[in-house]
Amino acid sequence: MVKIRHIELGEFPLLLAPMEDVSDPPFRAVCKENGADLMYTEFISSEGLIRDAAKSRQKLDIFEYERPIGIQLFGSDIETMRQSSEIATAAGPDLVDINYGCPVKNVACRGAGAALLQDVPKMVKMTQAVVKATHLPVTVKTRLGWDDTTKNILEVAERLQDIGIEALTVHGRTRVQMYKGEADWTLIAKVKENPRIRIPIFGNGDIDSPEKALAYRNRYGVDGIMIGRASIGYPWVFNEIKHYLKTGERLPGPTMAERVAACRKHLDFSVRWKGDKVGIFEMRRHYTNYFRSIDHFKPFRMRLVEAPTHAEVVEVLAEVADAFSEAPTLG
Repeated sequence: MVKIRHIELGEFPLLLAPMEDVSDPPFRAVCKENGADLMYTEFISSEGLIRDAAKSRQKLDIFEYERPIGIQLFGSDIETMRQSSEIATAAGPDLVDINYGCPVKNVACRGAGAALLQDVPKMVKMTQAVVKATHLPVTVKTRLGWDDTTKNILEVAERLQDIGIEALTVHGRTRVQMYKGEADWTLIAKVKENPRIRIPIFGNGDIDSPEKALAYRNRYGVDGIMIGRASIGYPWVFNEIKHYLKTGERLPGPTMAERVAACRKHLDFSVRWKGDKVGIFEMRRHYTNYFRSIDHFKPFRMRLVEAPTHAEVVEVLAEVADAFSEAPTLG
């Protein structure tokens, strides 16, 4: 049983990665329904929380059915991170996570996210401040290092564990790699194999099939896997991996009716949570993903993207279900 303090996550947990503009409550709802064991909010700016920015505050919204749920924070200032962890704790999550892995310029070039991999002493001080500011378990997500010449994850893992983090997720790329090339899990395995490491180690990067999940579990010995991009438009990936790990057999892919139902649930929640205008607008990025690989779908996608009201989107989705009712399942 993998545990983060008192939180039991099962024998080999599957985590939903915190993804900006993706991992909001509507998206998390469909992932939880389809087998995600631990989920995180989108990463939240510590400065935004301190300034009481509306967008940052809204990202603190969590719901009982999501548990266990973690709030992920990022920032470049130690005191601001300490204060924001107190604000996050008050929102009632099960844990607080620190983002030391985001590679994008407007985060890393401002001294936050993966930038802290270039200043491990500051990373340690920041983490220690967060650990002391909350009674909740603190976890960290990071990368192998800044670039190929500074892959310092072994040192980072030991030092962060020693000052109190209770789980570590490692993305198998450096910051310079961004999301290019193949993720290298060999260093993740070395972190897990280190006899000094006693906290759960989760691997992240390139897991997009049940077969790969099984192979990486067996090859690299991690305690669980964090899944990001493979879950976008395909929340079934969690249960498909679980079934394959247990039986060695692939579940059939979702039917068109199941795709439409998941998309509709996502849409309805999006509208309830964000309001009609924003909810509909922000769903538009998801339609291509929910119906990826469906032949002759383009005309319906265009109508979904152009539909101005919730009722009209629902009407098009109903037409999709009818038009493709005989379509084969797709994995």
